[in-house]
Amino acid sequence: MLKPDRRTMLKTSLAGVMASALPASAAAKGSPPQDGTIRQSVCRWCYGKMDLEELAAAASRIGYSSIELIKPEDLPTLKKHGLTSAMIQGAGTISDCLNRIGNHDRIEQDMTEAIDFAAKENLPSVLCFSGNRKGMDDETGLKNSAIGVKRFIGYAEKKGVTVCMELLNSKVNHKDYMADHTEWGVELCKAVGSERFKLLYDIYHMQIMEGDVIRTIRDNHQYIGHYHTAGVPGRNEIDDSQELYYPAIVKAIKETGYQGFLGQEFIPLGDPVKAMEDAFRICNI
Repeated sequence: MLKPDRRTMLKTSLAGVMASALPASAAAKGSPPQDGTIRQSVCRWCYGKMDLEELAAAASRIGYSSIELIKPEDLPTLKKHGLTSAMIQGAGTISDCLNRIGNHDRIEQDMTEAIDFAAKENLPSVLCFSGNRKGMDDETGLKNSAIGVKRFIGYAEKKGVTVCMELLNSKVNHKDYMADHTEWGVELCKAVGSERFKLLYDIYHMQIMEGDVIRTIRDNHQYIGHYHTAGVPGRNEIDDSQELYYPAIVKAIKETGYQGFLGQEFIPLGDPVKAMEDAFRICNI
């Protein structure tokens, strides 16, 4: 089975995209459920073979609140089904982003546009990356990344938008990626010093790099602004064929007082709608 190219799916321009404000139904979907369960989201790139209309209809019916990492022109389709987008792409690529000073002018411009779009459409979060090491030491990369983030984070504060840097594994999927440990990401958050800059803690990736997921979440939850899921090993369904027990993980996340979204980012091997249904049920804590 060919896996979709996430970088290709995410790469799009935000400039010039116009859309109306979220209707009441979408706003309700984006609010914490009254029964106290965690808000769940699915990632568009994992369902690249599904038509967006079909995906949005299924997600809404199942109980999801959001579809993440969409193209801006896709937002009206989400609104039609009462959905929001919990995380949108900001600037740069996984391999080439904030840890290089030479990228900062371009990233500041692109992030400003993404933040404007998110604020206008009442979308909570914008994604960014560290970039690959390419021979750079982690301390230099952290300093450079902090300089880059500080160029736009004040604007994000004014607009009420949270910027999240994603933690990814450099062992299996993203060789040489710099933000591959929670500790490095937390130090970056401290260096930036803004409540509007946090981490996207990808449970799949950090299980591969560190393990000890629940303890890490409990110890560092104040620096985490978003979560992603997937089964380990394989990045597929979060069922009993893999080593993570998501009900306990979601319970631990909720116990920290987290009010954000849990993004399902696994690549389904079987029927995609059934996989969405099963994942929602497993994490509906």
